[in-house]
Amino acid sequence: MRPDYNHVRDDISSLFAVGAPRKRFFNSFIIASSFLSFVFYLGIHWGINNGQGSILGPVLFVISGFLGVLVALFFPLDVGGEIITVRGKMHLVLVMASGILTIAGMVALWFRLESVEGWSLFANYSLISAIVSLVLMVISGIFVKSRFRGLLERFGVTPFEVFYFMLAFMVFITN
Repeated sequence: MRPDYNHVRDDISSLFAVGAPRKRFFNSFIIASSFLSFVFYLGIHWGINNGQGSILGPVLFVISGFLGVLVALFFPLDVGGEIITVRGKMHLVLVMASGILTIAGMVALWFRLESVEGWSLFANYSLISAIVSLVLMVISGIFVKSRFRGLLERFGVTPFEVFYFMLAFMVFITN
């Protein structure tokens, strides 16, 4: 949809940066995704052991999604996808906080699922996903100004997306 956009060079946030073409269109995806994620996390809580156990993991995921809405609506990157103004810097802080909360949610689920029958293997997967996500997040942070910023970001979010899919799949097959 944007011929000037390069998936290797440009991060996802550049699609809804200040002055970006179709900014509202891309913002609508973030808002819809956050709303659907909220419903998903409620279902996850009740789908694991009939809601018995800590709700901390799903709550951390919900807060992470809420930060995504704040980023899209109030803290987009600066013009051209740059990080110059306070708004642009807050974008980076909130995106990192969202990632850290998601990783913390994975760890919280690991604690919760260790003792739930049929979920112990996924508990280990949750911990491994958290570790891989943290490592890739750090690597993305180190190379945030590189010409491979977009590619590194995509590698960084892949463990999150695979984790969500596997979590949904586990809830589906255990219920």
